[in-house]
Amino acid sequence: MRRRAFITLLGGAAAGWPLAGYAQKAERIYRIGFLTPRSHPSPTGRDAFSAAFVDGMSKLGYNEGKNLTVEWRYAAGDYTRLTGFASELVGMNLPVIVTYGTAAARVLQKTTATIPVVVAAAVDLVGAGIVASLARPGGNITGLSVIDTDISAKQLELLRTFSPKLQHVAVLLNPGNSANPLVLKHVEAGASVLGIEVAAVNAATPQAIEAAFAEAIQQGAGAVIVAADAFFSGQGPQIAASAAQHRLPTISLYRDHALAGCLISYGQNVAEFHRRAATYVDKILKGAKPQDLPVEQPTKFDLVINSKTAAALGLAIPQELLVFADEVIE
Repeated sequence: MRRRAFITLLGGAAAGWPLAGYAQKAERIYRIGFLTPRSHPSPTGRDAFSAAFVDGMSKLGYNEGKNLTVEWRYAAGDYTRLTGFASELVGMNLPVIVTYGTAAARVLQKTTATIPVVVAAAVDLVGAGIVASLARPGGNITGLSVIDTDISAKQLELLRTFSPKLQHVAVLLNPGNSANPLVLKHVEAGASVLGIEVAAVNAATPQAIEAAFAEAIQQGAGAVIVAADAFFSGQGPQIAASAAQHRLPTISLYRDHALAGCLISYGQNVAEFHRRAATYVDKILKGAKPQDLPVEQPTKFDLVINSKTAAALGLAIPQELLVFADEVIE
């Protein structure tokens, strides 16, 4: 009896071995898409926003290279490439596609009405006609909406606080971004109250950024506001270098720009938005529908001041800004 019991036990254990191995091999691998107008920093690297998204997915149990495959598509600032990339991703019949920026979200909206799309960050999703409302997005798109149009006037006020005699300001726009004209409109509205003249300068490539700052000088601008744009978000070093070359106090939405040398950044933490987008992807992979996931908007705006840049420009940081600054770069 003992021998039989031993054989039975051994047989049961042995039967479990291949099953356990099979279960481990059969772990589901999720495959999603990611479309961004930003540039790929290196063949193996991730830009700051994409890295934040990957980190968010990892914290939810999705690890790239193990149980997660991401089809990355970087347009490198060339908005004309978005349509082709969107078609590629839609053709893969992926369970969800993540994207960044209004232009990319619009392209995906035109390319698919069925595949769920999560917008990691874009300016005014409702105003751009990408979702029906914040509470009820409708359709196949949801995500996070950046409030840049509403903070543009505040950015102008911050520049005026630094330079009380400021009379002319230029707004750096990307002609390929359909949301940028609305940003310009809000700046102009705020400028009219302060008696400041506004000029628009355009750039759609890294090389065009320096030319845009040169044009701003020619038009008499004493400062520059960088409009929210997915391409601009990855051009902090170039924008800061151009601002320094032409000695123009520059304010942007992106903290990375202040770190690179721009005078001020004021706005939402877009990298954190990308990290938050992972929660939308997780819910959709588990069966949720985009139309049932309300669009989120930021509740916190960060003010970052680069004191080195202020000193280089001969500007004293007003005490009132030092009190409210979230970070002062020494």
